Amino acid sequence: MKAFLDRIMEQAQCDPKKIVFPEGSDERVLKAAREVKDTGIAHPILLGRDSEVREKAARLRISLEGLPIADPGMSEQLEDYARVFYDLRKHKGLTESEAHQMMTEVSYFGTMMVHMGDADGLVSGATHTTADTLRPAFQIIGTAEDYSIASSYFIILYGDRIFFYADCGLVIDPNAEELHEIAVSTVRSARNFGVEPRVAMLSYSTRGSGHGPSVDKVRLASSMVKEKIPDLIMDGEIQIDAALVPEVCERKCAGSPLGGNANVLIFPDLNSGNIAYKLTERLVNATALGPFIQGLNKPINDLSRGCSAEDIAGVTAVTVIEAQNERISP
Repeated sequence: MKAFLDRIMEQAQCDPKKIVFPEGSDERVLKAAREVKDTGIAHPILLGRDSEVREKAARLRISLEGLPIADPGMSEQLEDYARVFYDLRKHKGLTESEAHQMMTEVSYFGTMMVHMGDADGLVSGATHTTADTLRPAFQIIGTAEDYSIASSYFIILYGDRIFFYADCGLVIDPNAEELHEIAVSTVRSARNFGVEPRVAMLSYSTRGSGHGPSVDKVRLASSMVKEKIPDLIMDGEIQIDAALVPEVCERKCAGSPLGGNANVLIFPDLNSGNIAYKLTERLVNATALGPFIQGLNKPINDLSRGCSAEDIAGVTAVTVIEAQNERISP
């Protein structure tokens, strides 16, 4: 586990990016921003009222050297950002005054910084809800080309093994097209971290052993993934034991390219994905990093409100790596 985490940090340090933190006066964010700046992981930008951020940093004895602060309500970019936002959303009935007011909010301002190229990614959620973080992302950033949805993934570290679980946090009941997009996005995410994906499209059925709409959905999604990425090592529909245990794989689906060694697990719906990652984390004491958002045009990541400064630094490193690789195709 430590080796993988060290690799993430080193990969981020090779090409640090500008990451904006909308919650600039939060103690954990300030500590994390200082750490990622000092270790060369990222170039942080703090959002918030200048006086409030400086007062909090002084009280915590955190140096703000090299940490720029942007106050949305006082920023020179406010008018330009509001105008761009209005142009993006006027077809939805947004007025110019509403665009201006919304752009004074740190979540909207930070997201617009990423959209305009003034930052490379955004990390938020220490004090904001997931909706506060993702709503501006959907309205301003939007989904990447060839994607209709954004989804999420977890990185699961268990001993010396690395897994990618998707979707465990965002898409409730994907249809076949959406499930195929989740798989393709997760393939790209795994490759961002130097992991060659071995994808299992999970079901309660293995190669026709079960029947029902869910099985049909997974089977169709699997065929779409194969068509999109012909050389991908994958199998589906497949049960979890066949995906992960070589002996079971040989009995249930002899000749499977996975050979019982899948490292990317694509779940048929949010129920199964969310339950699975929490069971993995709690029962075998695995480390679950995430959820991380994929499928957007730019890297935007959501924190747990119970996060630590160390957690924020880790999510920042992942966001930097996503920014480094945002133009790489699956």
